[in-house]
Amino acid sequence: MNLPNKLTLFRVILIPFFLFFLLSGYGGAYSRWIALGIFVVASLTDLLDGKIARKYHLVTNFGKFMDPLADKLLVCSAMIAFVELGQMPSWIVIIIISREFAISGFRLVAADNDVVIAASWWGKIKTVSQMVMVILMIANIEQLALVTEIIMWLALALTLISMIDYFIKNRGVMKGSM
Repeated sequence: MNLPNKLTLFRVILIPFFLFFLLSGYGGAYSRWIALGIFVVASLTDLLDGKIARKYHLVTNFGKFMDPLADKLLVCSAMIAFVELGQMPSWIVIIIISREFAISGFRLVAADNDVVIAASWWGKIKTVSQMVMVILMIANIEQLALVTEIIMWLALALTLISMIDYFIKNRGVMKGSM
């Protein structure tokens, strides 16, 4: 278990703590700020684990599988919580989560054919936009309501663009498995 993989697991372990403070109000007036801090730390581990893995040649199959899964779990759990909190329409969350399932399934089919599909720039930009959206929604600052809404729509658009990009660039993978 190398350092990048430990950071990925740490990100997954942080999710229940993040959700606890976001949804429970246990920290009183500071509850959302604690949740925000946990989310930011978890998001930074995503940046850090990838950099360390590439720089020190610590890329593993576990990391290739778990790193994107950890990102999806973190962001999707936040968006589901926002539906409960009335901050995000469920249909947007459903579209975003459906994309994640579709791409994950697509990657499994590709892996079955010994093809590794690396994250595209569209996918990386999509992840960053979703994380920024989550940060803004956790902070829930009235003066940034319009910016938060614009980022939400941008994240949705990038989600769809990145999905189309994956399917177009890798359409040969599906032809070979049918």
